[in-house]
Amino acid sequence: MPIIQVQVLSGRDHEQIKNLIADVTNAAVKNLSVKPEQVRVLVTEVPHMYWGVGGQTMDERKNNPVNSGERDSQ
Repeated sequence: MPIIQVQVLSGRDHEQIKNLIADVTNAAVKNLSVKPEQVRVLVTEVPHMYWGVGGQTMDERKNNPVNSGERDSQ
């Protein structure tokens, strides 16, 4: 039984998370030869203030894009 953990930045709506779970499940079924009911998908939303890139939180990078060096996507 595959257990797949996905971490995403908070802020997405329920429909997006629902679609993500369906797509991840389908990928596991296709690639691991398992039944959909055997797949577990755990989605954890992480607040922007607890997600860091390059020594800055995502909040800091969003508020100061000049220092981020690149545009971050969620």
